[in-house]
Amino acid sequence: MPDFQVPDFQALTWPASRLGEALSALAKQAGFESNARDLGAPESGYALESWIEWGAKRLGCEAHLLEISFRDLEDELSAAYPALLDLQGFFLLVLAGGQRKLRVLTPALEVVRISVRDLAGAIREPLERSPRQQFEKVLNEVGVPRAKQARTLRLLMDDQSGGRPFRGCWILRPPPGESTFRSLREANSIQHGAALIVTHLAQYLVWLASWAILGSLSLTGHLDRGWLAAWALLLVTFIPFQILTTRLQGSFAIGLGGWLKRRLLAGALRLKPEEMRHSGIGGFLGQALEAASLESLAISGGIAGMLAAIELVLAMFLLGRFAPVLLVWCALAVLIAYRFTRHFERWTTARMEITEDLVESMVGHRTRLVQQCRADWHTAEDVALDRYMQVSRRLDNFGVWLVAAIPRSWLLAGLACLAPSILAPRSSSSQMAILLGGVLLAYTAFRKLSSSFADISIAAVAWKRIRPLLKAAEQPEILGESPVAAQAVPGQKLMEADRITFRYRSTGNPALRACSLSIQAGERILLEGPSGGGKTTFASLLSGMRQPESGLLLMNGVDQHTLGEVEWRHRIAAAPQFHENYILTETLAFNLLMGRRWPATGADMEEAETVCRELALGDLLDRMPSGLLQMVGEGGWQLSHGERSRIYIARALLQEANLVILDESFAALDPENLQKALECVLRRASTLMVIAHP
Repeated sequence: MPDFQVPDFQALTWPASRLGEALSALAKQAGFESNARDLGAPESGYALESWIEWGAKRLGCEAHLLEISFRDLEDELSAAYPALLDLQGFFLLVLAGGQRKLRVLTPALEVVRISVRDLAGAIREPLERSPRQQFEKVLNEVGVPRAKQARTLRLLMDDQSGGRPFRGCWILRPPPGESTFRSLREANSIQHGAALIVTHLAQYLVWLASWAILGSLSLTGHLDRGWLAAWALLLVTFIPFQILTTRLQGSFAIGLGGWLKRRLLAGALRLKPEEMRHSGIGGFLGQALEAASLESLAISGGIAGMLAAIELVLAMFLLGRFAPVLLVWCALAVLIAYRFTRHFERWTTARMEITEDLVESMVGHRTRLVQQCRADWHTAEDVALDRYMQVSRRLDNFGVWLVAAIPRSWLLAGLACLAPSILAPRSSSSQMAILLGGVLLAYTAFRKLSSSFADISIAAVAWKRIRPLLKAAEQPEILGESPVAAQAVPGQKLMEADRITFRYRSTGNPALRACSLSIQAGERILLEGPSGGGKTTFASLLSGMRQPESGLLLMNGVDQHTLGEVEWRHRIAAAPQFHENYILTETLAFNLLMGRRWPATGADMEEAETVCRELALGDLLDRMPSGLLQMVGEGGWQLSHGERSRIYIARALLQEANLVILDESFAALDPENLQKALECVLRRASTLMVIAHP
């Protein structure tokens, strides 16, 4: 294995002082639309990972940190591009890759090729320098031949350190909210779709040529060895086209499905609190179900429908003067398909209303048990089911016309049109074979199209229902001008709110009107007020969850547009009210450290346990078999009200924010645990705001 020589790579790498310039050059070479040119360099004390993610967003792309094991470096580096590699404070820009060579961009803006193996060795060298010397000494002592020492050393090093992660590779990719065309092109879906159409068209041309030869030989009654050999050759040629079509279908489906999942997830994470509340848990479940059907059915039905449309076009060319008859049947099929889609949309709406009501009823089942009269439990459900059955009957009627009537009626009509020509004594046998092939090809296409149109209708209706999620991914993110390390000097002004006004609806009355507040670093603030007075709304404005309609809101003298959404929320940790906070179906450690970093380090785990014990959660940790790694169940159903409240407090404290906002977080605690929790919060929060009732 070649040793790592620093001078070999120093000429190819960019220093940390030119990191902003390097990232901009990489984004430009990769074809992303650059929104900023001079990013500068990260300030001292600011996390490199966060700065690179911020800089990539400013350049119109995303930087995704890959965690690669040292054992898989060569395989992963050959496929991860365009990428930014951190080589001990120097950065390498990878434009493209292959199994053996990588194309990198030098500081002189020249593109050169380097060996993947040499680069992997350069990354491993600092970690493997000392143990490799020891292993070499042992191998020489036991007499291992020189020819076998390199492979033996590699196996020994992989066994010792191959599983350790390399966290210095950022791959650039388009943002999920980018234009649909470019996103699909980046996923190679457009290329694979075009190749699929061309390949399928070529496949059918070969099939039609073989059909024409076989029909001509059959109708003439003359067996010619040359034409028979041509027919056999066409059949053999048909096989690779069919294999390539199947492979392209899979590639097209994978690319389209990956784009859809990524965009839906990005849209769900961009939804505003009011939009989430408006949909409800039942509505979100319905959208999740529709998204799953869109991915599977749109791909399967869409591909089949596209191929069937190609077959119909070919059939029109084969039918010649009878093509207008086929065109009339296509128009009739489109009309019935349109009516089928309209009824299917009504059917889907009725079905999803039942699903949403069922989910809401399940969530609130205990409330229904004690509050609602038993005789009224299923009244609304019976009405919804009756409407659902009526819509289903209409849908089934149009489905029968679409699936059964259109293909069979076309077959009868096509044969009736061809009957006079077939019975004519001077008809050409080859021409009759082509016309008959056109009729049968159109019949097969109608059968495929009618059977796949149900899938296409499901996908079309699902697309309409999940469109808000897809549009939400396009919402712009406030990035900030230049991220700086978070600093809070005691006695200095940390946050200032000047005459803030906020209303939930543009035509409604203001929930807050001309509210002002100044917070100094190190202060302890108690915000009291009656229920419904706007305390929680004010806290959501301070934490960046909502944007004020008017007024000025500053953190360390800069507003959110200058600082950026991510940095603003990093500096303010808020524990919302109990009913708005949540424990995910994960380990207790993940729920505690999800706002800090994950995977967690050993120091993070130790601090999380210390904070929990200071909040009087030591008994909970002791009785959990796996401690912090114990799965706590969905919503934390295994925990008491007070235990969950203290976990929410610990989660906010562990974020190490400049300002901690606790919204009625102590309401469920008994006096003894309240005293311990208050002592912990006052000791650990640098600046604190507590919201409570008088």
